Amino acid sequence: MGNRQSTVESLVSHAGFWRGKRVLVTGHTGFKGGWLTLWLSSLGADVTGLALQPITQPSLFSEAGLARDCESRIVDVRDAHAVAEVVRAARPEIAFHLAAQPLVRASYDEPAETWMTNVMGTIALLDALRRTNTARAIVVVTSDKCYEQGAATCAFREGDALGGHDPYSSSKAAAEIATASWRRSFFDAAPGGMTTGVATARAGNVIGGGDWAADRLIPDLVRGAMKGSSVPIRYPRATRPWQHVLDPVRGYLMLAERLAHEPRRYGGAWNFGPEAEGSIPVADVAERFAKALDRGARWHVAEDASLHEAATLALDSTKAREDLGWCPQWNIDEAIVRSADAYRVALDRGDFRAAMLDQIAAHGAPLEVEAA
Repeated sequence: MGNRQSTVESLVSHAGFWRGKRVLVTGHTGFKGGWLTLWLSSLGADVTGLALQPITQPSLFSEAGLARDCESRIVDVRDAHAVAEVVRAARPEIAFHLAAQPLVRASYDEPAETWMTNVMGTIALLDALRRTNTARAIVVVTSDKCYEQGAATCAFREGDALGGHDPYSSSKAAAEIATASWRRSFFDAAPGGMTTGVATARAGNVIGGGDWAADRLIPDLVRGAMKGSSVPIRYPRATRPWQHVLDPVRGYLMLAERLAHEPRRYGGAWNFGPEAEGSIPVADVAERFAKALDRGARWHVAEDASLHEAATLALDSTKAREDLGWCPQWNIDEAIVRSADAYRVALDRGDFRAAMLDQIAAHGAPLEVEAA
């Protein structure tokens, strides 16, 4: 454990930036939030997590033993009073907001709950951070689906119109608008005051070990392989920007460091998407993952594909590349193989935490930020 942790630190930490930092992660019991929590803990951060109990069985949170990596507070992000209590106690210097209702299909079943969680939950957190006034950097994670379809002729850029047909996508667009309002109204301090850097991050379709959510391609294929059953896929020819979870998580870390140093310069919206070759059809990812997993995963075209979903999504991450120095470390092939490797560890009841730390270390490329 010691050698692995030192390797992680040497790869991603800049001058011990994260060591001893008080960091709040909402959604730490989820997939992406769990990877972020372990990475931060490995860097020596003092992490407080705010989220609901894990909603899947198994869950990444339990498989990786993440309770040891944070002060875990089980709170509904819609409960503004409870959120404020956690924020006051944690006094975070940096906050990452990932708590959300993250599924398009579920948003059709529970549209009001999706909006309450994704919009009012974001506002509850921002308002608590505003009143506590300890955070120097806040990263609100939204989605590539926050863009208005048809607003771009190619890959979406940060200045393109926000929108969304389904309740999930539109709720993420609304969360973007709310965050921008709170940033301009409250966090861009008056002259002589302390400025808090506030940014939103829009990633693509993330994959990686430990995701057990329903109605997601990779987890569904793994569950199908475990049961020996074929998995229905609604839109096999739909194109999505696929990427390994560690690529956007690394982007969030880099963005937070820069926000802490230069809040006005790095505030605003950021895309963290794969290279162009990472935007491929759902069917291609399914076939490649099934082969890499090597456990007999199968799929077929679903008979009921009536729910609206965008045919094509792609992100232009030029801004992150040029202004942050961020770029994806793993292409689509390696992202799929790394994901399959991690799932096999889980299926074989191996040391999933060690597998996660190994992948964090293997992800490479240091997080460097110039001194303010």
